[in-house]
Amino acid sequence: MNAVITGIGWVTSTGPGWAKGGQDFCMIPGAIPPIARKQLFSEPNQRFGRQSEYSKLGLSAIAFALRDAGLENWVEKRPIGVVAASVHGSLVTDLDYFQTVLPAGGGLPSPNLFAYTLANCFMGEAAIQFGLTGSTMVINESVSNGLTPLRMALEIIDWNEHDTMLAGICDVLVPEPFRDICSTIPGALFMVLTGKDSCIHSGYGNLSLSGNGALLYNGEKTASIIELAKRCLEDRKAGRSEG
Repeated sequence: MNAVITGIGWVTSTGPGWAKGGQDFCMIPGAIPPIARKQLFSEPNQRFGRQSEYSKLGLSAIAFALRDAGLENWVEKRPIGVVAASVHGSLVTDLDYFQTVLPAGGGLPSPNLFAYTLANCFMGEAAIQFGLTGSTMVINESVSNGLTPLRMALEIIDWNEHDTMLAGICDVLVPEPFRDICSTIPGALFMVLTGKDSCIHSGYGNLSLSGNGALLYNGEKTASIIELAKRCLEDRKAGRSEG
């Protein structure tokens, strides 16, 4: 089973970007800079301002990946699915919400925070914003290298459930005690994968799954989605894309 990588978008501690946007990709530990609505949408978007930081992070990386793949604008809804892996999910939002439950004997909990206390909330926001009707899911992993959502996306494409899938990782910086229990690099990184033959010459390269479950980028094994993104961008700069 294989697909073409047609879009890459990210938000990291060094800033947001997408592969064709000319920004350098680097995913290292550190706080995520605030994401401005104008970086994503040309028109006002009240929903974005109300979202949790985790939801904004995931939605933003998806938006940049779709932009990179030329799929940002739409007229009719599209059967594009999303699979993501997350170590902490909506933990920070859950903690913030709990702090609103404690006062007044639980009489004044925040309905706005409560709306974002699920790890997959940003996928619903992405579906609304970009007309996505495909299946969506977030996988909780103790250590996420992004390979599981990539494998699942390839399988979904191979099963002909969807021609196009988004796959990636999403985590915000969590409070200090939780970093000692289960650490991860904060940020979000998503890729657009498609099984459409028409995209074979316009992508960054081919992603396939070997018989033993290894992920291969243009025939070579890749260890993580972060490494994969770096290789895609390096090949693009060097003019070696084999999409």
